[in-house]
Amino acid sequence: MTDHINLVKLCVGAEAVEDLLAWQKARFGSDNPVHVTRMWPKRADEILAGGSLYWVFKGAVLARQRILALEPRTGADGIARCALVMDPEVIRTEPMPKRPFQGWRYMAPADSPRDLPKGRGREEPLPRELLQALAEIGLR
Repeated sequence: MTDHINLVKLCVGAEAVEDLLAWQKARFGSDNPVHVTRMWPKRADEILAGGSLYWVFKGAVLARQRILALEPRTGADGIARCALVMDPEVIRTEPMPKRPFQGWRYMAPADSPRDLPKGRGREEPLPRELLQALAEIGLR
């Protein structure tokens, strides 16, 4: 079996996980949410072997969604793009600091934050400076 790989991306325009949930509900209802990206992942088979899209909010990874499929899409400009079709369930993760970047990046499962237990899904993340300090000493 192929090992999986994850993607990580900034959740632009969202302050918190609740913003992502509200936007996806308004846009997709009960259908699977889709995020369209300019580049097609070269490691598509690894993503589809169980990968998730990890969302970064204001400098910290706070949630993930399983990626179910990759579909070709053509933009209004005629340029081919990749649609990440995701599970509608948003799973909250332990906060993990992440510096800003453009587009998406691959993230190995070993480098990915753990899921929060079900009862801890609504916890406020630690301040960014504290998250960064914990990550620097290996206690993310």
